[in-house]
Amino acid sequence: MADSVYRVTEVIGVSSDSWEQAARNAVETAGESVRELRIAEVVRQDVTIEDGKVADFRVRLGISFKYEKS
Repeated sequence: MADSVYRVTEVIGVSSDSWEQAARNAVETAGESVRELRIAEVVRQDVTIEDGKVADFRVRLGISFKYEKS
């Protein structure tokens, strides 16, 4: 494998259905503007609560992508 450089940035995905869907939302949305996504690591999971019930699932992901050489 050739030498490579990657950057990790955090994004937060939100879903009213599940943490899994929140992660998919984050990765798919980031993938629309960032190429060469490699790995997503769950940093944190939490929920928002409204009227005593879970309203949204939130996932904070560390997403890595590869820098391209010019």
